[in-house]
Amino acid sequence: MGNGAAGLAGRLLLDGGGDVDFFIHSYLEFPLFGTTVSINTTMVCTVIVCLAILVLCLILRHEIMKDYDEPNTLQNIAELLVEFLDGMVEGSMGKHAPKYRNYVEMLMIFIIFSNTSGLFGLRPPTADFATTFAMALITFFLIEYAWIRYNGIAFVKDLFEPFPIFFPVNVISEFATPVSMSLRLFGNVLSGTIMLGLWYALMPWFAKIGIPAALHGYFDLFSGAIQTYVFGMLTMTFVTDKYPD
Repeated sequence: MGNGAAGLAGRLLLDGGGDVDFFIHSYLEFPLFGTTVSINTTMVCTVIVCLAILVLCLILRHEIMKDYDEPNTLQNIAELLVEFLDGMVEGSMGKHAPKYRNYVEMLMIFIIFSNTSGLFGLRPPTADFATTFAMALITFFLIEYAWIRYNGIAFVKDLFEPFPIFFPVNVISEFATPVSMSLRLFGNVLSGTIMLGLWYALMPWFAKIGIPAALHGYFDLFSGAIQTYVFGMLTMTFVTDKYPD
């Protein structure tokens, strides 16, 4: 459905002679092990987002390592962010938080940076299903690991609860988790990307003054933050639910 909407919107863009293109483009292709590898928009934007996070981390580390008499503004912001994320993970996962804190917090930081990258003219990496599905797949493996590691062979019994007839439904439910998580994030971010692309391409010039700021504020900041929170909370909830206590 997402690809169909993108295709329809793309045709409108082309027909309307718009100046914004939100499609995923291939910049470089080369053969590798008998197949063709493509360097596309998502890969480039993902690298940029990761580099931005890395640079920010290095700047914060540099400031924290300085011997100040009192913490400066950057230190206070970094500590506030870490304490906020730590509190969120500990509040959701309890005693299991230390094992997953680094993954969940870095996951949420990457998603919020990706979701808001549209403010800087990038195509959000999370507007590509390959990106969101890859993240959901990692979460899925953590869920299954927690389930098997701490329940042992009893995890098979859970698939037959509450009645054996529910076995197929329970199996489908497990494998549907990464699909539903990835589609939720992908769909929300892609819809915002399409809406902004159509606005820039089809509206007259005077409608592109001021109004896009409000649209970016909603689609990139507000909706981006909400989807980051939802994905993070689902990750913590699904993993924690697999523990016996």
